[in-house]
Amino acid sequence: MARDIAAPGRTKEILEHHGFSFKKSLGQNFLIDRNILEKIVLTSKAGAEDGVIEIGPGIGGLTEHFAKAAKQVEAFEIDGRLLPVLEETMAPCKNVRIWNEDILNVDIRRVLSENFKNVQDIIVTGNLPYYVTTPIIMNLLEQRLPISRMVFMMQKEVAERLAAEPGSKDYGSLSIAAQYFADPVKTMVVPKTVFIPKPNVDSAVVRFEIRDTPPVEVEDEAFFFRVIKAAFAQRRKTIWNNLQHNLTGRDRREELAAALQEAGIDSGRRGETLTMQEFARLSTFLKRHLH
Repeated sequence: MARDIAAPGRTKEILEHHGFSFKKSLGQNFLIDRNILEKIVLTSKAGAEDGVIEIGPGIGGLTEHFAKAAKQVEAFEIDGRLLPVLEETMAPCKNVRIWNEDILNVDIRRVLSENFKNVQDIIVTGNLPYYVTTPIIMNLLEQRLPISRMVFMMQKEVAERLAAEPGSKDYGSLSIAAQYFADPVKTMVVPKTVFIPKPNVDSAVVRFEIRDTPPVEVEDEAFFFRVIKAAFAQRRKTIWNNLQHNLTGRDRREELAAALQEAGIDSGRRGETLTMQEFARLSTFLKRHLH
């Protein structure tokens, strides 16, 4: 029986055979622990009738496990040098298709409608490089795609920000944005020792259950996110200072004071203490007073 692609010895053989060298600029770190790969697939709840989109398959370690669990896998790899490697490693997996594209430039809705016609749930997965983790996650969430969940490996620090609660040091605009569209839960921490090459920090896996509707109602979504961004512009400043400097301007202080009062929010609080519900209320009253 063939060894797993992710077995350390086999990974090294594959890389040496193809003369592959890692590109630091692409944040390439390949996972070499079968147990963790199996846990990621279990966490995703992928079943025999499901479709999977994988971002950054590398040499196919995780792809191989999803190919066994799901009906169809569409994997997007930005590094063209990995195509001949994947062609070889994925040869036994007839339900895997490799795309040499940057996921941020892909019309994912079209890919889903054309390639996942007869699947039950759609799952998005991948080991995301640090430099594009947030853009990829937010791009997928904001498009409101017909997907059930996403399961991503990422730097532990980003995972903690995504799942953070109000009042914690990690809570910020990213926490609220992610939790508005999905329910992100950190499911496991992955030590840096199980990757080649070894990254500088530990990683974590986050599962996002996509929400049918956001947990709060807002009149103007774009304005709601502008308020949040402004409130976190400088973490040590109060909500009053941040909103005055980054949203309303000094000449609209009366309107800002009235909106805070109507929303029941003390102007001396900091942004990181406000819940999503409080931000929703505040954005509604601010919009009414400013327009």
